[in-house]
Amino acid sequence: MIIGCPKEIKVQEYRVGLTPANVHTYVENGHTVYIEHGAGAGVGFSDEDYKNAGAILADKAELFAKSEMIVKVKEPIEEEYHYFRENTILYTYLHLAADKPLTDMLVEKKIQSIAYETIKTPQGLPCLAPMSMIAGRLASLESAKFIQKTFGGEGVLLSGTAGTPKGKVVILGGGVVGLNAAQIAMGIGADVTILDINAARLAYIDQIFDMRIKTLTSTRGNILECLKEADVVIGAVLIPGAKAPHLVRREDLKLMKKGSVIVDVAIDQGGCIETSHATTHNEPTYEVDGVVHYCVANMPGCVARTSTLGLTDSTLGYGLEIAKLGVKEACLKDNALLCGLNTYNGKITFKGVSDAFDMPYTPAEEALQ
Repeated sequence: MIIGCPKEIKVQEYRVGLTPANVHTYVENGHTVYIEHGAGAGVGFSDEDYKNAGAILADKAELFAKSEMIVKVKEPIEEEYHYFRENTILYTYLHLAADKPLTDMLVEKKIQSIAYETIKTPQGLPCLAPMSMIAGRLASLESAKFIQKTFGGEGVLLSGTAGTPKGKVVILGGGVVGLNAAQIAMGIGADVTILDINAARLAYIDQIFDMRIKTLTSTRGNILECLKEADVVIGAVLIPGAKAPHLVRREDLKLMKKGSVIVDVAIDQGGCIETSHATTHNEPTYEVDGVVHYCVANMPGCVARTSTLGLTDSTLGYGLEIAKLGVKEACLKDNALLCGLNTYNGKITFKGVSDAFDMPYTPAEEALQ
């Protein structure tokens, strides 16, 4: 198969979909790989590195024209839509439930799209987990910065100091993002509370942290009580492939302290805070009712080297399956990839996406027949 890896053009996005080592593996398995000039420069991979690994260097137009499968990091943005040819395979993060224009394009052009974030095994979401770990850790680090007075926050040191109170960090969701956010927040020295709807998950978190953080069942009442005391709220809710539910409403902000910080890690899926909208690393925050909102849609992009290595390690194996067998055979053989199929032959094959826009849904198995 002919694989193409273009340069990411989203604001402050330095990650790349394939490393030179990945290219070598694809070529070794009999595939042809096109890399856009400068695609890996943001993480220290030169064009020469890719050439030595066996890649063919190309401009964006040539790459898309010749490639059967496009491997990216982030979802295509509008200025990339015209490059896609009908029936091209797209393998990347998609987050379609928060992006109707992209969904419409993929359906119209009959793109065979497999989303990293919905590839699912019995153990979890293998291609999402590395970025969730990074985003969770960054959420606590960024909140520690933006709660400083110089960044518009209330001026709290999350660790406190001798004779002063610790900052209170409230984490909505005890999954991979929430767990990693808690690790860093606790390491900083903050007073941490995690809320989740899964009692077994809360018991697990309680055990691994040796009861050093608070755990609460995620109910409307408990959330409201936590908002009153919170210096930082981290939204870490995930329904794979579907739009995130709004756990904090606009009117709830009046309960929060002026200068407190919200970090909505769920923003890729629409956000779990009603007042959230996507921001960039160039302008990461805005204020609503005195509360600082940090809603960067590609948080791991600021640690691009670590993120690229973590992401490509998790996506390479599935990419090789697709390249060897094609989408249809690979998905029928591997249920994890079947879960990852979001659009195929003009049909939406992931229910969370169809539900988000009230569009027709075709089960993946049926669409592949």
